[in-house]
Amino acid sequence: MSDHKQLRKEILEKTKEYYKARFTQLQFEKGKAKVNYAGRVFDENEIINAVDSSLDFWLTEGRYSEEFVDKIAEFLGIENVLLTNSGSSANLLAFSALTSDKLGDKRLKPGDEVISVAAGFPATVTPIIQYGLVPVFVDVDINTYNINIEQAEKAITSKTRCIFIAHTLGNPFNLDKIMDLANKYNLWVIEDNCDAFGSKYKGQYTGTFGHLSTISFYPAHHITTGEGGAICTNDPQLAKLVRAFRDWGRDCYCMGGENNTCGKRFTQQFGNLPLGYDHKYVYSEIGYNLKMTDIQAAIGSAQMDKLPEFCEKRKNHFKKHYEIFSKYPQYFILPTATEDSDPAWFAFIVTVKENSPFTRDEITQYLNSKLIETRNLFAGNITKQPAYVNKKWRIADNLEITDQIMNNTFFLGTYPGLKEEMFQYEEEVLSTFIANLNK
Repeated sequence: MSDHKQLRKEILEKTKEYYKARFTQLQFEKGKAKVNYAGRVFDENEIINAVDSSLDFWLTEGRYSEEFVDKIAEFLGIENVLLTNSGSSANLLAFSALTSDKLGDKRLKPGDEVISVAAGFPATVTPIIQYGLVPVFVDVDINTYNINIEQAEKAITSKTRCIFIAHTLGNPFNLDKIMDLANKYNLWVIEDNCDAFGSKYKGQYTGTFGHLSTISFYPAHHITTGEGGAICTNDPQLAKLVRAFRDWGRDCYCMGGENNTCGKRFTQQFGNLPLGYDHKYVYSEIGYNLKMTDIQAAIGSAQMDKLPEFCEKRKNHFKKHYEIFSKYPQYFILPTATEDSDPAWFAFIVTVKENSPFTRDEITQYLNSKLIETRNLFAGNITKQPAYVNKKWRIADNLEITDQIMNNTFFLGTYPGLKEEMFQYEEEVLSTFIANLNK
């Protein structure tokens, strides 16, 4: 064995030792340690992969990127997966692809309308506004927190060209009805699958129904690369367009380190460029550089091996929260999985009833004072957020449930790092809070 190979082996063996020495699990102490709503869960394999990749010093997409992509594609049963630097970039790239002139009359244009929801995360709405289209905000249902299908169909006009919505906190929206609307009115569908990687609808993974779907690998999500995301599609033309927008807008689709994959690098005519201009420097879209590094992909590849286990833990943790909060039906509206779905829950979401003797803020402040982290449902009602107040959008009918969520809803974590004693502590804290209401 050559010197550098022997050294590499020794380094990776020491890395495994380092993990065991540095990341030994600490015992949970009630009231002293945080019950986080999310966090990274990993073992020595993620660190070994990251170190192994760094020893190659191949900093852009490389062998680990190919491995990561293959694992995602195989898991979802989808043809094309393109890695990017965040879930927000994934949303931007998916939407950008639909604006390309190469789609002809099917492309999205300024002034077109896009069905969305206001009770969600900004990254689903921002690309619509940035490209000069009009978000049409539809209300959601209180138990599933997903788009109200009846209101969605009523919101469709001759200007509507796309539906761009998320599976809220891992709970799939009604994909049968959304895809029926898309087929009926000839609409594009982008599934924001960032909170639902591993969820199923009628036995099929979310992220495989729409024309495009997106994933986030931020630490709060089902698997993590730190920062990172992906775009998925079964449409080869859309995959090529996403790649172009992600890679500076260039027309060339060679992988890093490759040249002349098409065999026509110096023989084609593009725009007003001279005949034969180097295809590697032909830009057919107004693009960006939003790629992932191979070190991130190395971590993601190790995380993918854990995804099925992570999803099962999320489902079990959701059930534990449900058992705790279901003891107080007079105070809380509890979440319901969409019919025919099997959510890999991102979180446990709960709404304080209007007639409760306490507010959402009062209970979340109490929980946080006891080191139990909570979060609101992201933007609440995005039309009321300062960045969006004066932007061009339309409310389909009303946002009554969205406003209820903005005022009364919060969520707790389901991530795989939670422990049984954390749920026992949560039950004690909530019991004490309820008991104090009568004092």
